[in-house]
Amino acid sequence: MTQLSPAQKSVPKTLYGGTSSRRITVRDLAAAKERGEKWPMLTAYDAMTASVFDEAGIPVLLVGDSMGNCHLGYETTVPVTMDEIAILAAAVVRGTKRTLVVGDLPFGAYQEGPVQALRNATRLVKEAGVGAVKLEGGERSAGQVELLVSSGIPVMAHVGLTPQSVNAFGGYPVQGRGEEAAQQLLRDAKAVQDAGAFAVVLEAVPAELAAEVTRSLHIPTVGIGAGLDCDAQVLVWTDMAGMTAGRVPKFVKQYLQLRELLGGAAKAFAEDVIGGTFPAEEHTFH
Repeated sequence: MTQLSPAQKSVPKTLYGGTSSRRITVRDLAAAKERGEKWPMLTAYDAMTASVFDEAGIPVLLVGDSMGNCHLGYETTVPVTMDEIAILAAAVVRGTKRTLVVGDLPFGAYQEGPVQALRNATRLVKEAGVGAVKLEGGERSAGQVELLVSSGIPVMAHVGLTPQSVNAFGGYPVQGRGEEAAQQLLRDAKAVQDAGAFAVVLEAVPAELAAEVTRSLHIPTVGIGAGLDCDAQVLVWTDMAGMTAGRVPKFVKQYLQLRELLGGAAKAFAEDVIGGTFPAEEHTFH
């Protein structure tokens, strides 16, 4: 009987919920594409939340610049800094054992060109310990992707609605509608693939176009508001868990009403304090 090496034993048979003695890598994502396995990705911004998702079997966590909106109190992702990304990405890495942690390059961290992108991506790899980085843009960012990949840093690209361009877009409109826009999105996706990206996020893209892009690429597509046919799906965790206040985007499904639950717990604590029932005897030292 053939004996498997420790390395072979550690190769996950599935991405979601699989067990292994090492972290998920970009090679595992490529293998999943080949076998037609879909996989989930969530955002995370702290060690404790990341550990919950890691234990739940989520194979990829994105330390996204979405932290600006849902964690740091900014109105958009634009103000997020490299220092903020680096600190929170390091926390997510410390809180996980198996998941592939991807760190976002924030606005202003790579737009000057490939050298600037390499400098900041290297910082996330060395200081935070991420396994890959993500940056926005298709053809316009292909040079940055190529240099990072050739330097040994895996890159997840992001096309379609790119939130860092909110001021140029004048909001968050669906991208790729109309023949010309659809062809440009296809060119963008192929450009980052050709530059060496291991995956590409498709955000706010018509489902039919996202399906065409997914069929056209040999790297995985990660959908967010891009229909069912993408190879993977990602949500901002505070949207997914019902922590976000107010209206959420159409593509969000809330799997929990955490804001309501947490608020209820806070009120119950306050009432116990005001009523003199907390701390009770079992919570008291003598």
